[in-house]
Amino acid sequence: MAVGSSTSSIQTVTQDAWQQLKLQQAKRDADRAEQTAQSLQFQTQDAQRVANRAERVAKSLSVQADQAQTEAGRARQGLAAVSASSQVEGVLTQVVDQVLQRQPKTQQAVSASSRTQESVTPVVNTQGQVTGTVVNTTA
Repeated sequence: MAVGSSTSSIQTVTQDAWQQLKLQQAKRDADRAEQTAQSLQFQTQDAQRVANRAERVAKSLSVQADQAQTEAGRARQGLAAVSASSQVEGVLTQVVDQVLQRQPKTQQAVSASSRTQESVTPVVNTQGQVTGTVVNTTA
């Protein structure tokens, strides 16, 4: 029986060694998997930091774009006001020119009518009575 028991003890030692190898291999695999997981976790954190920074930059750019749109709107309003003012100025210049062209004719007409009214205007004596027109009797 010594041979049978020695074979049995060799098998037991072999099985124990085999289990030890399997255990060590499993431990190495677990360590590698943990290192991979940590590396992926660090990469995830880096990617999250990059994404957060990109989001902040995008928000800042959005604010700047809104401000630029507001400024562009103000510039368009200013341009429209200047354009309208220029058009009004042109119309006013034309009106002033027309008034100035007609002014001498109007002054002549006013002075002619005032001369006519002066010659037709009746004379009132010292007692407040209308006496007619004054006739020059000096000859």
